[in-house]
Amino acid sequence: MSMNEIIKETEENLLHTYNRYPVVFDHGEGVRLYDEDGKEYLDFCAGIAVYALGYKNRRYEEALKSQIEKITHISNYYYSRPLADAAKALTEAAGMPRVFFTNSGAEAVEGAIKAARKYAYLKDNRTDHEIIAMKHSFHGRTFGALSVTGNAHYREAFEPMIGNVRFADFNDFDSVMAQVNDRTCAIILETVQGEGGIYPADKDFLTKIRKLCDERDILLILDEIQCGMGRTGTMFAFMQYGIVPDILTCAKAVGCGVPVGAFLVSDKVAASSLVPGDHGTTYGGNPLACKAVATVLEIFKEDKVIENVQAVAPYLEKRLKETVDRFDFLLAERGLGLMRAIVFDTSKKSPADVVKKALSHGLVLITAGADVIRFLPPLIITKDHVDEMIDKLVMALSE
Repeated sequence: MSMNEIIKETEENLLHTYNRYPVVFDHGEGVRLYDEDGKEYLDFCAGIAVYALGYKNRRYEEALKSQIEKITHISNYYYSRPLADAAKALTEAAGMPRVFFTNSGAEAVEGAIKAARKYAYLKDNRTDHEIIAMKHSFHGRTFGALSVTGNAHYREAFEPMIGNVRFADFNDFDSVMAQVNDRTCAIILETVQGEGGIYPADKDFLTKIRKLCDERDILLILDEIQCGMGRTGTMFAFMQYGIVPDILTCAKAVGCGVPVGAFLVSDKVAASSLVPGDHGTTYGGNPLACKAVATVLEIFKEDKVIENVQAVAPYLEKRLKETVDRFDFLLAERGLGLMRAIVFDTSKKSPADVVKKALSHGLVLITAGADVIRFLPPLIITKDHVDEMIDKLVMALSE
């Protein structure tokens, strides 16, 4: 079948919830993707921050193959060696004592919300507790995750949401304080807002939020589904702020292609929140997914992946800033580590159009909101890959 035939057949059978680009990818290697016709693409999207180790990592593939030959599922009524290995590796990497494995980032957020509400319920037997979330945030498409997503456009067709959620302005502590009351049980935010346009939290803002939560016994939930797992230059972005959350959500690169997420909790949340019967999942923490998690974390450590991010990220930032200075329709560059963005004056140029043109030049990019192109490459990129990307980007911007 040709690419057009594959696309046509797919559209005839699939529920249309995505506007896909007209390309059919067949395989990948390193930081490159190849379509059905053999055309090569430099990937600066990484499956939306998933493929941190790049494509065809032999150690990763062999580990999964070996697990498939053993067993892929047994349910959570039983133990497995991969589950033990993954739990130990992820809690050590995050510096948090307990973990629950899920199938996705949205499910991790759902579990975090339930843990926070149960923690508050056990204190006073009330069921009217509130959560404060941030405007322009994104936490997922399921009802709980959508309820704390700070974009009304995503929510309005599916109202009513779970309720008792208030929204504050990101990086504005006074705005948060205006929403706090005696029913507030948790504050949830992304350490770096992703879909909202690549906005890192200000250190002063996050420090004050942590202090507020400590003083009032409010749980701080940090969503690092996109910005975690080494992308910002530390294993998790919060580690650059000198604080630790009460609950942490992660997914995407934690499995590097295998669908898996997790939420981790502090000792106090572990001791007084979810108990047997409160929460569960059939597939979460299965041996295949956990083998992926344990292997990814092992490769991160042995191949010094985070050290590579620290070495290459400043160069990417520099080259993007040079590009912004070159075009009058580009307004700014921002981000943290290898999670970066350029901002457009959309009255002069459309980011979506540039992404399409970049694809024709063999460069895979992705937008964030209406005015941003974001850069989420595999964490194994080199400075040469950055230069190649900039050359292709400039061609797309110049057309």
